[in-house]
Amino acid sequence: MRVSLKLVDHPLVHDALAELRDARTAPPAFRRAANRISVLLAAEALRDVPASPAVVTTPLGPADGRVVQTDVVVVPVLRAGLGMLDAVLELLPSARVGHIGLQRDEATAIASRYYSKLPPKMAESFVLMIDPMLATGGSAAAAIDLIKAAGARTIRMICIVSAPDGVALLEKQHPDVVIYTPVIDRELNLHKFIVPGLGDFGDRLYGTV
Repeated sequence: MRVSLKLVDHPLVHDALAELRDARTAPPAFRRAANRISVLLAAEALRDVPASPAVVTTPLGPADGRVVQTDVVVVPVLRAGLGMLDAVLELLPSARVGHIGLQRDEATAIASRYYSKLPPKMAESFVLMIDPMLATGGSAAAAIDLIKAAGARTIRMICIVSAPDGVALLEKQHPDVVIYTPVIDRELNLHKFIVPGLGDFGDRLYGTV
């Protein structure tokens, strides 16, 4: 397996993915499945987040443990990435949050930025970028460019469905960014949608189909 790609093969991940793919899944159930899979993918991507030894006092005495002391920054790519944000914050409520808004031209599939707000002092942060669909890779690469320009050096990405084109582009332009995904689908269609994919994630999440 390529170093910059981690295929997440947990059965609960694929159970949630099957529900997300199903065209019969209505928005309320789609949101629940998106939350489930996002928690599991984030936990996998945060597996190597630095933690330090600590001692806490239980009702019966001291206990050794480990606590995350590294600054973690979560960056959803708008709008679809917002559907994964709450799940990540459930795991790590202390994380700081940035936002990147990219609009894809439907004719050219080229992404243009319309919003970017990232926390300061990200050089020592562990950054987790969240975007459910990695299709052409153009939006993801542009978002990573912005994150690196803000000083970040350790970046992980989680996506729910990916395509060979997007994986190849990120491996070429950002080989230091590790991608966590449960699946690489077959191809992109003429409209640059992932096939078989799951449709438009944002539309299905928010009921705007």
